[in-house]
Amino acid sequence: MGATQRVLLGVSGSIAVYKAADLARRLMDRDLDVQVAMTHSAQRFVTPLTFRALTGRPVLTSLWSESQEIEHVERGYDADVLLMAPASANLIARLANGLADDVLTTTALSSQAPLLIAPAMETNMWLHPATRTNVSTLKSRGVVVIEPTSGALASGRSGLGRFPETQDIVQATLAALGTRSSWSGVVLLVTAGPTFEPLDPVRGLTNRSTGAMGIAIADAAHARGAEVHLVLGPTALSPRSGVHLYRVETAAEMLAASEAIVDRADVIVASAAVSDFRPASPSVQKVKKTSAGADTLPLELNPDILTALAARRRAAPGGARATIVGFAAETSALEKHAKAKLAQKGCDFVVANLVGPDRGFGPQETEVLLVSKQGPSEPHGPARKAEVAEFLLDRLRPKEDKRS
Repeated sequence: MGATQRVLLGVSGSIAVYKAADLARRLMDRDLDVQVAMTHSAQRFVTPLTFRALTGRPVLTSLWSESQEIEHVERGYDADVLLMAPASANLIARLANGLADDVLTTTALSSQAPLLIAPAMETNMWLHPATRTNVSTLKSRGVVVIEPTSGALASGRSGLGRFPETQDIVQATLAALGTRSSWSGVVLLVTAGPTFEPLDPVRGLTNRSTGAMGIAIADAAHARGAEVHLVLGPTALSPRSGVHLYRVETAAEMLAASEAIVDRADVIVASAAVSDFRPASPSVQKVKKTSAGADTLPLELNPDILTALAARRRAAPGGARATIVGFAAETSALEKHAKAKLAQKGCDFVVANLVGPDRGFGPQETEVLLVSKQGPSEPHGPARKAEVAEFLLDRLRPKEDKRS
């Protein structure tokens, strides 16, 4: 399995909390690193000391830690998988609605790791329309729900809502962690962000891209075990630690940095918004409004980075097995333009999305259309860019022979 994988075990208020202690031990028996976080209600059933003794790690119980780091954020980043077990009806409702009112829900919002929930509650609570709606919402976001079983309940009644079998939870967790290592050994090259083509030392040609989508793909692929190289244009955003980062400004710099990596890349994701043109003769001095010729701006074409990288990779040893992914930011006729780019650029996939002043750019939600050489186009979203990244990686997963 390589480096020890980390499970953040979230424990909420339910009589089934005592079973979570056994679950923590079973997970550790699989050589997993378990960090426990508890709601205040859970602490009424079992003390944090129990889980600390089992795991050897301090238990997260409050947002108001005196630690130097923001623990709920850092543990969210550290986790390879989040497992909420037992998940009460209250916790499920708060997760579905994006609340962040305790250490457990705040940590969940801070993490991009897969989320699993193992519900435990009375039958009528599980079957209540509000709970069913909340569970459906979580499932629509890719949350894995380990369904409760039927049997004896805390009330003395018997019915659906019993905490799932521990072994079933362990297996679901291992399956989720397997997904996180599915890109192990794969070399991924991502270009992201805008380019900036200087007109003079002050001004230049650029665009609205922030690089958020490419960064999300880089982060998600790194979390799945890939060796990720991110060539990033000028933006205030940054990837998570572990991603090899190359900061560039112009299209020529982006191409040069990418060419240094591309020959061994198994997957190339060209998500950068590259300026098509650049000033033909940038001025070494600031251009004044009174300067002669200030009413014209001679331009020349920038290199076509996607075409150049695709052609070079195909020509390199093993290049025929590489996966080439282009992006198409369009303002109309999305699928038509995406299919044309697929044919023209030598791509295997094109990810297209509609953009404008108030959509597509920045860290907010986006909606994409995945177009490939084979099979129908697949839409996804609106969704957070981290979720879109997971959707794309599930479909762009390299063939096994690329890692052999």
